[in-house]
Amino acid sequence: MIRELLIKNLALIDSLQLSFSEGLTVLTGETGAGKSIILQAIALLMGGRTTAAWIRSGADSASVEACFEIAPTRTNLLEELHAQGIDVDDGTLIIKRSLSSQGKSRYSINGSLVTARQVGELATDLLSVASQHDQHHLLAPARHLDFIDALGGLWPQRQELAEMFQRWTDLKEHQRALLQQEKDKEQRRDFLTFQRDEISAAAIIPDEDARLTAVKSQLRSADTLLQLGRESHYLLTETIHDALARTRKNLEQIAGLDASATDLAVAVAESAYLLADQADRLRDYLDNIVNDPDRLEEVESRLDLLQRLKRKYGGPQAALAAVLAHAENATTELTALEDMDQELAELGRQLTATTEELRKKAAALSAARREQALQLAVAMGRELRSLCLEDAIFEVRFADHADLDQVGPTGWDRPEFMFSANQGEPVKPLALIASGGERSRLLLALKCLLAREDQVETVIFDEVDAGIGGKAAESLARKIQELAGHHQVLCITHLPQIAAAATEHFLVSKSLTDERTTTAITLLNRVQRVSELARMLAGESITRQTLAYAEELLTAQS
Repeated sequence: MIRELLIKNLALIDSLQLSFSEGLTVLTGETGAGKSIILQAIALLMGGRTTAAWIRSGADSASVEACFEIAPTRTNLLEELHAQGIDVDDGTLIIKRSLSSQGKSRYSINGSLVTARQVGELATDLLSVASQHDQHHLLAPARHLDFIDALGGLWPQRQELAEMFQRWTDLKEHQRALLQQEKDKEQRRDFLTFQRDEISAAAIIPDEDARLTAVKSQLRSADTLLQLGRESHYLLTETIHDALARTRKNLEQIAGLDASATDLAVAVAESAYLLADQADRLRDYLDNIVNDPDRLEEVESRLDLLQRLKRKYGGPQAALAAVLAHAENATTELTALEDMDQELAELGRQLTATTEELRKKAAALSAARREQALQLAVAMGRELRSLCLEDAIFEVRFADHADLDQVGPTGWDRPEFMFSANQGEPVKPLALIASGGERSRLLLALKCLLAREDQVETVIFDEVDAGIGGKAAESLARKIQELAGHHQVLCITHLPQIAAAATEHFLVSKSLTDERTTTAITLLNRVQRVSELARMLAGESITRQTLAYAEELLTAQS
């Protein structure tokens, strides 16, 4: 349960620290005093959306922090927290959310940074919030299935069905795709065979195009290459060779006369020999130059073929490797086409088995839901009678279809809550007949039933008393007080009957200090509670009789 709540720089709140006890805690105050800010703070703490506008004017940041006490019996929750590396050995869980003026948020649990998703998932195990907004869920048939599954503890079965439905859907889609391929198989086989054979006939060698490009360049320049090569070879073997030979002999004589020139003579001699070797290499190079127009035409034709294949099977900038890969893929697909009949047969067997299993799961879940719906109708009747709806009839009606044509990830059930508040009147959909006060009591009854099934220890009611007064208000107060007997209940209310039943009563008020409006919350003593109850009863026109009635109301609920 929630033990403490600390709010800083949020909306009209400068700094606020609240401590909560077990039982029923109520918050009352004038409209616009800031009661909704408290609920919004809790919503933000549990992962709700926010904007920088929520930060108090003049502040750079805001924060909300709450201390929860986790009962030792909440073993599943404690194990989940431990698995996430969050230490809760002493049963204390501190959740904090910081908001910056740049719109960024930061979450932490027991000092460790966590994600918004982690906090949001944790919130469902810590708190249950009922507000006037939830009445829209109550009226929406699409949400009625959620109520039934939650009350019946059917969510694990529902999740199994959803997973089975996804497998079934995937198999059907795979079968559809294969059948379409089967339909186009012959055309596809001819197409792939043509592509594979075309590439195979080209007998491509990896990087062949790069090598042929170099050959093409040589063939196109053969005349120039021969002319330049022959001239260079003549110079090396005639002009330069004769000059070097004379120079080498001269240096040999010099070295014979002067030993200091020996190294020079040796170096020149080596250079002469090296040049002779290069002349031989140049001769070999000239011997290998091909000056063949037919060969040039052949190379250009081959390059054109390779380029065309690259454009066709890999794109203009692709390498030959892409063409070879395309041929390999075509071969693989052709093999798969040959095996398609076997794959379709196996897929058909899998789909038949999965369909039957899905049907069984959907039927089992549907039967469990219908059984739970009967129990829900009985339980809701009991709850509604305790809320001064003695003649009310609550039923759950299921649409008449139960086949795979209507199945979805939640099954094939489409339940709708039906209601009649008056004896002799037929039941009709909630959205058509329930008044605001009736919807409030229906929502409270459902929340009470859910709270008994859930392990959530804290239930928050935000003005669920809309449209209720008189005897119904007293019954509503008793029902909330009954719920507070086994849950911690926080209630924002305008009904004095509910406020009088509280274990703790906080007054939310606004004040102007230094030209700044600030929301404050005060824990009321008995005398102050009587005054607040009188205000709730009579507004500003408080009389002795009003105070006496407020005192009597408080005494009766104590």
